Amino acid sequence: MEKMSSEDGDRYHHRHHYSDTDVLGSEKVPHSGPLSGPLNKKVAAGKKTAHFNIPDSSSSKDDRYVEITLDVTADSVAVQSVKAANGGDLQEDPELSLLAKGLEKKSNVVRNASAKIRQVGHELKRLTSFSKKPARFDRTKSAAAHALMGLKFISKNECGHGWEAVEKRFDDITASNNGVLPRSRFGECIGMESKEFALQLFDALARKRKIHGDSIDKAHLKEFWDQISNQSFDARLQTFFDMVDKDADGRITEQEVKEIISLSASANRLSNIQKQAEEYAALIMEELDPDRLGYIMINNLEMLLLQAPNQSVRGESRKLSQMLSQKLKPTYDGNPVRRFCRNTKYFLQDNWQRAWVMVLWIAVMCGLFAYKYIEYQRREDVFKVLGNCVCFAKGAAETIKLNMALILLPVCRNTLTWLRNKTKLGVVVPFDDNLNFHKVIAVGVAFGVAIHGIAHLACDFPRLLHATPDEYVPMEQYFGEQAKSYWHFVEHVEGITGVLMVILMAIAFTLAAPCFRRGRINLPKHLKKLSGFNAFWYSHHLFVIVYTLLIVHGIKLFLTKKWYKKTTWMYLAVPIILYSCERLTRLLRSSIKAVTIQKVAVYPGNVLALQMSRPHGFRYKSGQYMFVNCAAVSPFEWHPFSITSAPGDDYLSVHIRTLGDWTRQLRTVFSEVCQQPTNGKSGLLRADSVHGTNIPDFPRVLIDGPYGAPAQDYKKYEVVLLVGLGIGATPMISIVKDIVNNIRAMEEEEEEEKSSGIEKGNGVNKTNSTSPSSKRKENFKTRRAYFYWVTREQGSFDWFKGIMNEVAEMDRNHVIELHNYCTSVYEEGDARSALITMLQSLNHAKNGVDIVSGTRVKSHFAKPNWRSVYKHIAVNHNNSRVGVFYCGAPALTKDLRQLASDFSHKTSTKFDFHKENF
Repeated sequence: MEKMSSEDGDRYHHRHHYSDTDVLGSEKVPHSGPLSGPLNKKVAAGKKTAHFNIPDSSSSKDDRYVEITLDVTADSVAVQSVKAANGGDLQEDPELSLLAKGLEKKSNVVRNASAKIRQVGHELKRLTSFSKKPARFDRTKSAAAHALMGLKFISKNECGHGWEAVEKRFDDITASNNGVLPRSRFGECIGMESKEFALQLFDALARKRKIHGDSIDKAHLKEFWDQISNQSFDARLQTFFDMVDKDADGRITEQEVKEIISLSASANRLSNIQKQAEEYAALIMEELDPDRLGYIMINNLEMLLLQAPNQSVRGESRKLSQMLSQKLKPTYDGNPVRRFCRNTKYFLQDNWQRAWVMVLWIAVMCGLFAYKYIEYQRREDVFKVLGNCVCFAKGAAETIKLNMALILLPVCRNTLTWLRNKTKLGVVVPFDDNLNFHKVIAVGVAFGVAIHGIAHLACDFPRLLHATPDEYVPMEQYFGEQAKSYWHFVEHVEGITGVLMVILMAIAFTLAAPCFRRGRINLPKHLKKLSGFNAFWYSHHLFVIVYTLLIVHGIKLFLTKKWYKKTTWMYLAVPIILYSCERLTRLLRSSIKAVTIQKVAVYPGNVLALQMSRPHGFRYKSGQYMFVNCAAVSPFEWHPFSITSAPGDDYLSVHIRTLGDWTRQLRTVFSEVCQQPTNGKSGLLRADSVHGTNIPDFPRVLIDGPYGAPAQDYKKYEVVLLVGLGIGATPMISIVKDIVNNIRAMEEEEEEEKSSGIEKGNGVNKTNSTSPSSKRKENFKTRRAYFYWVTREQGSFDWFKGIMNEVAEMDRNHVIELHNYCTSVYEEGDARSALITMLQSLNHAKNGVDIVSGTRVKSHFAKPNWRSVYKHIAVNHNNSRVGVFYCGAPALTKDLRQLASDFSHKTSTKFDFHKENF
């Protein structure tokens, strides 16, 4: 008999834990159980001895091992002997001895070696796992330690103040039914949102305690709560197992797995998984029940949980991460002067472009105000009667002229796009803030109108009415005979135009407020049309009337008679001409550049995707947007949408989410010509005029653009962080495709240059500075991209499923790190998403497809930890400048901008934050 050395024996110590491989010597053998690897290996004939660990804390080190000697021949296996490793007798443990004898009897020489090897494996599993204390998996690994935090039934947000809050809710609920809590309100009482999951949890806890009926008292509720909130992983695992094991036989069948998958999918609002529950149940059984016993045990679930992937950083990255954490800890400076100086420095570093523009604008306004104030202060005839009131009115009027001229410039999109693309002004001028500046100027106009109107109506006109005849004499040349009534001034052209302008401006300003524009304000039914984008769009076009009235008002001045002193038209001439040319260009370009709709798809989440022909000469950059008009909905309305196709594509595409009247009508119009998809194509409805047999009659669509947007500047950065919330992913999708296309094009150009030998020197090929690859490298600096797409619904992933798979396949060098987040799924570690997590890992490992998104990109659950995202990038890209581009709801803007500022100030990585504003 061949004996193995103690060193070799240690190699075989079986601690009843599962891993991806079992080690035999220095060779790794894949397996599905703890012993199948070594025993399934072909070995030379002879007798082999191995040590197996029996976990028992009460045993000494040597007594914890059993020595089993096997007689292995070419076609048979037999158990020769079973004894303690220290040479002791097994008679001291009658139960173990009995099993050993049974094993020896059952393991006679057999003809079919492979079948009996499996049988011996099962017997050895039974033998080595039998002890006075149940076997435990190795939980010392980092992956296991991470998984031990899982299977929480109550989240932090739900648990409130613990038992006190639950007890209070119990008292409130049971006040009218004699202190008995019905099963239907168990979830409400413990604070669990998902009602179906709460009902199954109730049944499991009641079944364990043999409680019959659909109600419990406070004592039982306390027991339930103690088990639910138990921090022990074993207790949580047992509770979860009991939920699945509905017949309480200690085994989980495939049907029970299917039911818990459906329940978990329902709790997490994952309808697609719910429909495929049977298929996924079979996948789990295939993995956890390789011997096809028809059931799985609790240790199988533990194995799956404790083998969660470990993604911790190591070595230098870990040290750097810890250093960053220390640097980023908030520190309070007790010196207010030093604190103010530091905050001011940080503010100017982050906002110097905005700062100089705002300072210049305010300085010009102050200068014009002071100029007019002093001018009228020196006009003794006027100042003697009207005093400082007229100075304030005329100073404010001068700022109104300036602002009414400037307010048109930020919306001259063609001009701004040309300046952004063709000049270097973008270095010092914040073109990204054009709409913000437009709004700031509007506030300046409102203040100017208020000062001008109040000074005239509340001060100047009353002074003229109450002036003595002698005091009024100098005013007769301007106002004629002294007025007897206040309305004398209002009913003149100056008064009428002024009042009308104030009314129209008030309407436009009010309907442009976010609560009105986005339809958030709750108005009576007959006033509903006063909110929404349509109301905003039409009210804003009242500016044509306002500018006409302003010019008339500026000509018919009371106190100015010389034409060259009436400067209103001088301020407005250039901006009005420029804006008029812009609108004319849009009209001509949209009518000349006709597009043909090629494909239409209606996706879950009320998203309409339009793919259209690309007009000749239509050049754009990823991240830009264009205006879309559909005469079948409204011949006058134009709405901006990000271009989701890449510049290298031979078509244009946009994805439009139904949020208002116009988009709702557009979806309805196109849905009428769509049909149910065939051949496994995504979408609820589809229509195709390229490959289809019956060409649908699509409505006529006009486009205008492209127009510049912040995201188009991503090429300036070597590292970019792209963040899209919901439909806000549209500009980022185009960028992701463009990055892959550019990198692939550069690789192909470099290969061509090397093969053709553009320039040869000393026998080595050199690349000319004017070669295509060199030019592309100058214009395209991006070498790494991180894309985070956060969406609420699982169906949203259908919008860009094809593009995500295409990028994942094309990105062979892993330039782009793709992250999909589904916020409807409970966070990692929650019992309600535990099975989804297991299933996701299994399916992705086997089929390479994520069960949540349906793409090759593995999804994450709940919301991202944005601080960790920034930290990860800072750790991996020291001394780099990172472009952060965000498109989505305004709520996240502040957090992302603040994090960009914090990491830029406290680390060597600089983050430049940009937000889409159109």
